[in-house]
Amino acid sequence: MKSKISTLISLLILASMLLSACAQTVEPQTIVVTQVVEKEGKTVIETRVVEVIATPEPQDQPVKSITLSLGPGDVPTLDPGLAEDTSSIQILEETFVGLTRLNEETIKVEPGMAESWDISADGLVYTFHLRQDVPWVKFDAVSGQVVKVQNCEGADRMVTAYDFEYGVLRTLTPATASPYAFVLDNAIEGALAFNSGETEDPSTVAVKALDEWTFEMKFLYPVAYNPNIAGLWIANAQPQWIIEGDDCTEGRGERWTETGLFQSYGPYTMKEWIHDSYVTIIKNPYWPGSESVPQPQIDEVVWMMLDDAVAFAEYESGNMDVALRVPVTDMDRIKADPVLSQELTNQPDLGTYFLGFNTKAKFVDDVRVRRALSMAVDRQSLIDNVTKQNQEPAQWFCRPGLVACPLLKDYPDLGVKYNPDLARQVLEEYLKEKGLTRAEVDITLYYNTSTQHQRILEAIQQMWKDVLGLEVKLQSMDWKAYLPYIKSLDTPQMFRLTWGQDYPDANNFARENFAAGGNNNPLDDTGNVFGGVNWYNEKFEELTVLAAQEMDPQKRIELYAQIEQLLVWDEAVIIPLYWFTRTNCTRPHVVRTYSNTGHEHVEKWYIR
Repeated sequence: MKSKISTLISLLILASMLLSACAQTVEPQTIVVTQVVEKEGKTVIETRVVEVIATPEPQDQPVKSITLSLGPGDVPTLDPGLAEDTSSIQILEETFVGLTRLNEETIKVEPGMAESWDISADGLVYTFHLRQDVPWVKFDAVSGQVVKVQNCEGADRMVTAYDFEYGVLRTLTPATASPYAFVLDNAIEGALAFNSGETEDPSTVAVKALDEWTFEMKFLYPVAYNPNIAGLWIANAQPQWIIEGDDCTEGRGERWTETGLFQSYGPYTMKEWIHDSYVTIIKNPYWPGSESVPQPQIDEVVWMMLDDAVAFAEYESGNMDVALRVPVTDMDRIKADPVLSQELTNQPDLGTYFLGFNTKAKFVDDVRVRRALSMAVDRQSLIDNVTKQNQEPAQWFCRPGLVACPLLKDYPDLGVKYNPDLARQVLEEYLKEKGLTRAEVDITLYYNTSTQHQRILEAIQQMWKDVLGLEVKLQSMDWKAYLPYIKSLDTPQMFRLTWGQDYPDANNFARENFAAGGNNNPLDDTGNVFGGVNWYNEKFEELTVLAAQEMDPQKRIELYAQIEQLLVWDEAVIIPLYWFTRTNCTRPHVVRTYSNTGHEHVEKWYIR
């Protein structure tokens, strides 16, 4: 019996081998299949001849996942109503889609969730016509799949105009405490009064779902960037049922963005968020795709939270596919390396690296100190010897190339430049008037923890010592804690930040950062500035409103030239350092777009 069983097993193995062999071709193959069957209570062996056509197994399957880094520190939030930083917005860019979508390469507005829109004759009322084929989704850990979200009747929850109405109003609701609501305050009729608590009636905000697929917004001014505002993450649709609850869903409040609870509708959704470690986003198979937001070809994207130096080491070791931030300490070596130099790219980016002052803090509450510190920074030397990424020395804040931003060729003497002699003279006047020695001037500059920022700021620290004889201290903080700290009642004397455009207009820089209530100049409950630059200037407020409303392009540029002079020289509220470039390293197998906006659209990438 053992010999029969052994023969049987051998025959079965042979048949399996023949099937495996024929799987390498699509030609029909005749094989003998042997099987064991029960007949009349006896075990017998039968053979039969069959013809099979085997489908060849695909060879060299393309990689379906990639790994990148967001930089050090946890992502502060994945709530569209609360996000204000680049890490949070990057994930939201992939997991949600606004009414409009900013093309990351051309910087032009394209359709997003709105397939089209109409504009009233006065340029104020926009009527958006939404696509009707996008469901809300979530990642189901049990099945390991992205699934559609069901309503209480068991039907798919589709993204509607009512979800966009809820999203805008939730962002503006005072209880939400959105740090970015000021953008909507400055743009949408009724938004400021509702957001400030002047009225508690949300119907006074000029946003309305006319039906499931039609959404209306009324703006304050007929400006060209209104469609950009409509597409920002703060105006995204938001899932009311998971946030507040309904008849069949438990409201999760602020926890709705955590792993297992998160719901979205973009080309990706969030699969897993391990705080302080990584966020994984997974392809949404129910995103129907469009010309501006195609269906993803990469199944999963792992966004690590690593210091730039650590992330680049991972890139060199083959554990990371793209290095979005190349460490300044490695630039010379990378440029000289025959392989890495071919993977290196450098292009302009619409952003600015700057230092801010708490203008109410001791010592830096005097404009002479602020101006002296600004003039003592040799920006070109910083770029040539430290960053080494072909940035441009910034004489003012808004990045040339933005609509209405002045150009260097037209305004060569605008703003602030390196002037060590005048810097010393101005500081000396201050010290003499106040009866202080240099040793008594105690200033600390805060920055978010990063070896790259540390290296840049240590170079500037040395310039201040060499030019002014001042010993400025440096203090780092974790990113998640840093952002609220520098916009609080305890805002330090100086802080480091960058600003990248949300939409390509000078209004997004000066007014939406430094006007009262702006991103870096918040207001308290009584309407007074209290954090960030902690600054109010009536002329600045008037000029920024005039510039936003001005329809003549050349007059707008002239107004922003006045605004920038006031910001960086007359009042010296900030120290502009350099205008960005983006320096990346990308593995040859990754085919990608190169963003000018500071946020990647990975749904357009694929693996060779």
